[in-house]
Amino acid sequence: MPAPKNTFKQALQDGHRQMGCWVGLADPYVAEITASAGFDWLLIDCEHAPNDLRSMMAQLKVIQASDSHPVVRLPIGETWMIKQFLDAGAQSLLIPMVESKAQAEQLVAAVQYPPKGVRGVGSALARASKFNGIKDYLTTADQEICLLVQVENRAGLAALDDILTVDGVDGVFVGPADLAADMGHIGQPMHPDVVAAIEDALVRIKNAGKAPGILSTNMEFMEKCIDLGVLFAATSIDVTLYASAIRADADKARKLASR
Repeated sequence: MPAPKNTFKQALQDGHRQMGCWVGLADPYVAEITASAGFDWLLIDCEHAPNDLRSMMAQLKVIQASDSHPVVRLPIGETWMIKQFLDAGAQSLLIPMVESKAQAEQLVAAVQYPPKGVRGVGSALARASKFNGIKDYLTTADQEICLLVQVENRAGLAALDDILTVDGVDGVFVGPADLAADMGHIGQPMHPDVVAAIEDALVRIKNAGKAPGILSTNMEFMEKCIDLGVLFAATSIDVTLYASAIRADADKARKLASR
């Protein structure tokens, strides 16, 4: 019995666009609600949301039980951390702040078993192998891991063409917020210079045969990104959706109270 099929990775390889949502409320109950919405993929954020390995795994379980595919963003691309997240059952990883070909190569090695990579062999203890219930896990796991890297500063953009030559990198996500800050336009991801840099990067990623990715709640900009070939796109963030909705309702309540 092989490792579970990574349908998200297959969709990207086949050129089928995947629409997603950022999951940052760090709660499995909320993640389960979000997983019922119908997105193709959901990003469990362990970089900026208050998640650890156990809280990530709790959300991973409920999303895996849905029709949405879970992608997990680590706080940093450390080999030991990647090993833990893979063993917990994550198959698709998004790694922030990738700035060089060498770093991308290290990440590829981290998600693959020896002799190709350096992933530690502990599958008998791992949820990923159904606790040694998947007898062919060690020989089939590598091909079902989807590695997505984030390019989100000037150093990353300068190294982008080299990063795109690395076999084993399935997609490259361009991070508008950090890129804007690094370019001197903090808080302005739609600044013309930032937009131009993003659009150029997306075209280069597509032309290199990798899957381009982006997060933006600006629908006009997202339409342009899709026209440029984005294959994994996130258009919503659960934190901002909830904050906006609850504030709007509180405002309505205050207006009623003042009648």
